[in-house]
Amino acid sequence: MPFCIFDATTGRVHVDMTGHNQSYWKQGDKELRIMPKRYQRREQSMLKKSLAALAISAALWGSSAHAETISVFCSPTEFELCTNVANAWKEKTGNEAKINKMPALLDDAIPIYQQLLAAKSKDVDVLFLDVIWLGMFKSNLLDLKTMIPQADQDKHFASTLNAAKLDGNLIAMPAYMDVGLMFYRKDLLEKYGKAAPKTWDELAATAKEIQDKERAAGSADMWGYAWQAKSYEGLTCDAIELVASNGGGTIISDDGKVTIDNPQAAAALEKAKGWIGSISPEGVLNYDEEQSRAVFESGNAVFHRNWPYVWGTSHEKGSNVVDKVGVMPLPVGKEGEKSSGCLGPMYYGVNKYSAKPEVAADFVNFITGPDMQKMRALKAALNPSIQALYSDPEVLEKIPFLKDNQQAFADSAVRPSGYTGTSYNRVSQAFYRSVHDMLSGGAEVKSSLTSLAGRLEKLKESR
Repeated sequence: MPFCIFDATTGRVHVDMTGHNQSYWKQGDKELRIMPKRYQRREQSMLKKSLAALAISAALWGSSAHAETISVFCSPTEFELCTNVANAWKEKTGNEAKINKMPALLDDAIPIYQQLLAAKSKDVDVLFLDVIWLGMFKSNLLDLKTMIPQADQDKHFASTLNAAKLDGNLIAMPAYMDVGLMFYRKDLLEKYGKAAPKTWDELAATAKEIQDKERAAGSADMWGYAWQAKSYEGLTCDAIELVASNGGGTIISDDGKVTIDNPQAAAALEKAKGWIGSISPEGVLNYDEEQSRAVFESGNAVFHRNWPYVWGTSHEKGSNVVDKVGVMPLPVGKEGEKSSGCLGPMYYGVNKYSAKPEVAADFVNFITGPDMQKMRALKAALNPSIQALYSDPEVLEKIPFLKDNQQAFADSAVRPSGYTGTSYNRVSQAFYRSVHDMLSGGAEVKSSLTSLAGRLEKLKESR
């Protein structure tokens, strides 16, 4: 009778048709033991079971031989999280993702990306992307519209997903969200019987009243509002929030029209100009996120605009405001407008020149999916872009302010990086420098906006 032997070295099953009583079967220089004939009948049923198991082993061996390996760029602060995701993906699919750590200063990755993509390199399959880079690299990113199931796309906040839809293509998937939020001293609002303000005018009035009363009570360094008015990208965010929430648009519309020169934008910036020296110190003109946060966490500001990470830092050892902080969406400029926190999410996209686009797209869908976003929320307090996680009990225990600020993430304002593409940095620089001149008193607001609009008309088309 024929006898089967499984060679674990090659993964092949050999059949001996001789029926002799030999104890060994030779294959080249290898000797494989076979069962003597007198035991064959007795072990026939066991052999059938063994062969089934061996067939499974052979199949597994074959599938591992065909597993794919892709290369992924990941934020340096999230290297461990990305490694965890890669391990989970390998367990699920058998495929491997090699994680590459990006430069410590994220913007230093831009020239690296530019060189790789200009050379149509296949060395990296998946790219980690800031929202303001999407327009810059849109021609080099794979369209994921048909590669990511629509049901998975629909799980994300529309504002975040739409920011990655450029020229009719879905060029990236959201990994997590950032949006401008308002932090405030809930203990001081309670002390003076004040409700959380809904409009910028209400915020200014409440800030001034509490500031003055706290100073009178001995807190000489108290200010009403700490924010970012330094001449840098952060001022683009703060200013676009003020303008958009007052119905003044987002500098340049999605179709390329320069919209900044309008009465609503002028009114919003005039209002902010009036805060300098009143509810905000003169030094705010040189404040970035960290300097303004230091004022708030030292206990010397009633209100503070910043990104969600401040929830964690304000409750760390050394903060003077532990358990005294509330969080709310940014106020609106006038009734009927949306709270327009600046959108600052991060994304994953697929290099258009990847040799393994389907595998890379599967990884992108996995790392941006509900399970991995929940893992990042629980381990690193990163805000999900998936709406359902804002009612997840475990996520809310870790990031409790999400429950009451879901609308802030839904109503966010987008910087005009999609249309301006490679010109975005020049457009943003022209905007924040002009706004800084207005706030510091060196320029009249209305005429400055008219002049700025003329410059932006030229800059937007140099993309």
